Amino acid sequence: MNLQHYQKHQSFYEIGAFVLSLFINNSIIATSRIMEASRHSDGPIPLWPHWVDEYSSALGVIAIVPLFLWLLRRFPFDLAHIKRSLAIYFLASIVLSLGHVLVMSLLRWMIYPLFGSERFFGDIGFELLYEYRKDAWGFVTALVIVHGYQFILARLIGEASQLSTGEDSEANSHGDRLLVKKLGKEFIIKVQDIEWMEASGNYVNLHIANRVYPIRSTLAHFVTTMAERGFCRVHRSHAVNLECVHSIDNLSSGDGEITLESGKVLGISRRYKDELKKQLSLDGRPHPTDDISKS
Repeated sequence: MNLQHYQKHQSFYEIGAFVLSLFINNSIIATSRIMEASRHSDGPIPLWPHWVDEYSSALGVIAIVPLFLWLLRRFPFDLAHIKRSLAIYFLASIVLSLGHVLVMSLLRWMIYPLFGSERFFGDIGFELLYEYRKDAWGFVTALVIVHGYQFILARLIGEASQLSTGEDSEANSHGDRLLVKKLGKEFIIKVQDIEWMEASGNYVNLHIANRVYPIRSTLAHFVTTMAERGFCRVHRSHAVNLECVHSIDNLSSGDGEITLESGKVLGISRRYKDELKKQLSLDGRPHPTDDISKS
């Protein structure tokens, strides 16, 4: 599997790896509980409570993952305002733990009676504290893993950034170059070489030839800063370099397709058609716009 394939399906692999690791971990815990119980029992022990407890806990964690990801996007940990970040994340850890316990308890409430048992939760105060103790540590561990993973991935792929003052400032006086850091090395890429860009969470993936470079930004903000350099948003998820447009086709649905010189085909949302036509008309170069005008 090459890096480009991984980037294209990054979310799928990340979610798959998380779910797999979670169920492997909870399966190990369940079997450990069974083995420990067997040590202190002379006869057979029921296996189902251990599996139900651990898998209901795993499903409870999966249920709160969207909230965890929203937290990372909405309130990224800011070392410059560490007290504020610590306060937000502490409160978030309590909310996430309560969500985990709620889903876990509902699942046990539905499953335990199937095995003839009604006791699926002990003293509520003790149990909430017991679960929060584990959830808080899991929360911190998840933050370290996520940020560490993002750091390593950025170094492997090569994360792009705007050149700061003093870094090749003469060459970048018009913002036409970006700095890329990859595997401890730094090099410069030209903005004009970007063929298209794609929203990806907190990043925008810049597609240049057969390489992809993430830059920390929203697509809306980055396209706005690059609009004067010939970039236009054509979809909520991607934008294109008008210099790289080969052809544009209208679809019966009202949307369209744009083909780049590289052969890459991207969708055009109808809400961005007018802006694309406007940019093409201002561009001053011949473009195949007839098809897109038919709507």
